[in-house]
Amino acid sequence: MDIKILGILQRDGRLSNLELADMVALSPSACHRRVKLLEENGYIDGYHATLNAKKLGFDIQALVNLNIGQLSEAQHNYFTREIGLMPEVVSAYIVTGETNYVLHVRTRNFEEFSRFVVNRLNKLKGVTKIYSQIVLDELKSLGARVPL
Repeated sequence: MDIKILGILQRDGRLSNLELADMVALSPSACHRRVKLLEENGYIDGYHATLNAKKLGFDIQALVNLNIGQLSEAQHNYFTREIGLMPEVVSAYIVTGETNYVLHVRTRNFEEFSRFVVNRLNKLKGVTKIYSQIVLDELKSLGARVPL
């Protein structure tokens, strides 16, 4: 039942409790209790609107691979802190393979992206290599959805 509730809320977090209860065949009070428990136990991180980046003028989407020369704990903490201050970075990952990190970056245009790479990323201490891939077209995006 909880998985069913999570799947429905993941697709439409704006449903009223009454609508959700009808969809999962529970009483509104039982449904509300289950959702509250899912929230309290950390299965639901929050509710938000998914914005259309293109309509908001963010035409460039890129994947940026970074290498850091000496990957000490202090260097990782510095990098994590700095990336957290950059609104252009919409998500960041530590990865295996030829690079240490992959950043998902959004900017309004190519000039803004170029300034971001040259003036911000390139100036981070310890960065030895930067590889960028500009996204030409998005074929599928589930955002942070979990494939329930």
